Amino acid sequence: MVIQLSYGPNVPHDGELRLCGDVAGKRAIELGVAPEVNCVALASAGAKAIAVDPDPARIAEARARAEAAEVRVECHTGELADLGFATSASIDLVIAAGTLHLIDDLSRVLRQVHRVLRPEAPFVVTLPHPFTAGLEGATVTTRYGTFPNRSVSDLFTAFSRANFRVDVVQELFAANAPDALVPELLLLRARKLGV
Repeated sequence: MVIQLSYGPNVPHDGELRLCGDVAGKRAIELGVAPEVNCVALASAGAKAIAVDPDPARIAEARARAEAAEVRVECHTGELADLGFATSASIDLVIAAGTLHLIDDLSRVLRQVHRVLRPEAPFVVTLPHPFTAGLEGATVTTRYGTFPNRSVSDLFTAFSRANFRVDVVQELFAANAPDALVPELLLLRARKLGV
């Protein structure tokens, strides 16, 4: 079954990018509920879907969408690093679509995701492209690599230090901006190393 996970508005979905594989019967976490509510897409594809978000309104949206789709999603209101509900090495997939770029303590989130993932399990992340995020129109507004716009090397270093191997990097252009000079999103798929 092709899963219709969305990594952001106007960019290819997982049916085209094929980063998650078959999720039927697997435990999957949506880390921060995206506007497209990926936890419902995961549950619709047969996954045991879990949603975590600090915003009670986003969790309420996930519950309402799950009910409307007649699927079950386990919902947790809490910080993205608060994954204590999941035992070590019990999760098969974690997705964070547009939710990690504003996290101040990214290392803490990465350590917790590493703890709950099974070995070699994927962690798929999209965030505003660090270069594009510093631009507003044609004017540079933020120095490249300054928080919240971490540089690509900062992201690779953080994933590496948390014992992840990044195996896919894609710079995604918005489909509705064919003349764009820079990509809108940076997509990373990292795999858990070790136990």
